[in-house]
Amino acid sequence: MGVCSPVLFLVFNRPEQTARVFEAIRAARPERLYVAADGPRPDRLGEAERCDQVRAIATAVDWPCQLHTLMRSENLGCGAAVSGAIDWIFSREEEAIILEDDCLPDRSFFDYCTLMLDRFRNDERVGQISGFNLLPEASPCSSDYFPSHFGWCWGWATWRCAWSYFDSGMEGWNRLKSFGLHRQHPFYRERVRVFDLESNSGHGDVWDYQWHYALASQGMLSLVPVVNLVQNIGFTGDATHTLDPDSFRSRSAGVLSVDKGLRHPEFMLANPAYERALIRAAHPGLWRGWLIPRARRMLAKVLPCGQ
Repeated sequence: MGVCSPVLFLVFNRPEQTARVFEAIRAARPERLYVAADGPRPDRLGEAERCDQVRAIATAVDWPCQLHTLMRSENLGCGAAVSGAIDWIFSREEEAIILEDDCLPDRSFFDYCTLMLDRFRNDERVGQISGFNLLPEASPCSSDYFPSHFGWCWGWATWRCAWSYFDSGMEGWNRLKSFGLHRQHPFYRERVRVFDLESNSGHGDVWDYQWHYALASQGMLSLVPVVNLVQNIGFTGDATHTLDPDSFRSRSAGVLSVDKGLRHPEFMLANPAYERALIRAAHPGLWRGWLIPRARRMLAKVLPCGQ
């Protein structure tokens, strides 16, 4: 493969996970590496020392590389620290691969992202390249990736122009909701609930829901590999959000052969079979809430009145 796209590495206070992900970055040898670290929380014993250790690990570059760092002295929290770091890299780069310290990628993840960033650079239908696939067993097999209304941000890539729609305050959400977003696709039913919550909160603890909103607000799709390329190794007791080590969301990473190029989907449309399976797996309550009323409406059209 050719030169790896610029990489943004987001770190905080977990030396073991940081070291594993950094080894994967080292193997990819990006020519430009951006490391952003949130600051320690003053009320957490020993966290300042762990943060220092993490920063030393994440900046131990020993290959030809331009290293850029953003080391916070104060703790901003997940929302502001991550979104601010992405703002930072896109003040300098047109596109980037983004990894958090608990997202362990296969080597082919970097090649996949680099190829896709190049192919879809000027395609406004696409807002995100996802490396994580929650349900590879339900993915279509006629291509190496496929479009979806939803893509996890556990190892991903995007462009400055797509990120420019990010708005932590989600100022346009109520206007977008009035267009009937949740009626366009069943997956957006759950998004409506979350977007309502986040648009009325302080936005300090998360950033990814606001990013999903940005994608939805512009009708942009995520591109998901048929093989899961990133293992989330952050399901530990010291995590902020991912606490269950047995979660099916922590599935192992696979390998995508990209040496001879990628098989491209015939149509740039979200795959309905995958999205139905995704709704059932990730949001079983949402699936029942959509399927049962829909089935009732269909039956009402074919059954005699009163049956």
